Amino acid sequence: MTEAATRRHLLATTLGLAALGAVATPSAAQAPKRIVATFTVLADMAQNVAGEAALVESLTRPGAEIHDYEPTPLDVVRARSADLVLWNGMGLERWFERFFSRAGSTRQAVLTEGITPIGIGQGPYENQPNPHAWMSPTLALVYVENIRKALAGIDPANAATYAANAERYAAQIRAVDARLRESLARLPADRRVLATCEGAFSYLTRDYDLREAYLWPINAEDEGTPRQVRAMIDAVRRTRVPAVFCESTVNDRPMRQVAREAGARYGGALFVDSLTAEDGPAPTYLKLLEVNADIILRGFFGNQAPR
Repeated sequence: MTEAATRRHLLATTLGLAALGAVATPSAAQAPKRIVATFTVLADMAQNVAGEAALVESLTRPGAEIHDYEPTPLDVVRARSADLVLWNGMGLERWFERFFSRAGSTRQAVLTEGITPIGIGQGPYENQPNPHAWMSPTLALVYVENIRKALAGIDPANAATYAANAERYAAQIRAVDARLRESLARLPADRRVLATCEGAFSYLTRDYDLREAYLWPINAEDEGTPRQVRAMIDAVRRTRVPAVFCESTVNDRPMRQVAREAGARYGGALFVDSLTAEDGPAPTYLKLLEVNADIILRGFFGNQAPR
């Protein structure tokens, strides 16, 4: 995000919370803390917890692929000037440890602390943690609490503000979780398979009693190989899955081939590693969850998808 976009996001967040009567007012007249997150999903979560007391920006832009992001010299400057850097961990930001060694003594927080990871099932990263824990609304509550603690740690004067904002935001996540649970429970019992390009949905499928199938386990060098495509075609035929999906930050061509050859519907692109711009369908984490559920349900039910 640019500085201007960050300030627009903060203003929009503040106005939206004010409309709900739920803004916790920061204490004292002081310059807002400056927080940097490694990607847009974390930045949005953090801004909701920070409210007016901090400005949050993302190192990566909306729509960016984060696994193999290449930090720029400007990123180093932004991190060094921040009061706090937030990152996911679990091997997601493979570039981050190299990057952070150049970012000086800025404080940092790993937002997956306390989460028991699901292991990657195959490929070059087999048995390493699947990093996409934020895709589970239940585990998103852990992220929110870790953000609250990290912000209070650098800014104890506004600890009450962060606690109130975190409580409000957690309630919104729980409400989305309840709607998703009710909607996804309507998927046919014998076809409860979420077939995607990347294996980024392990935590979400566990939450909602779905099985997972994917072309590749994690975005890396080998994506959409003939062997991966053939294995997925066989899996889709075997399970009679009505629809398959990809992710918004990767090439969907291999999965479209799977859909054609397996006789399934291509259901569309799901949002995982990045939010969209403000005028896109998933500009916030909450919208990301809701939009993904709508895409999945339309893929399975077509025009008869439950609302």
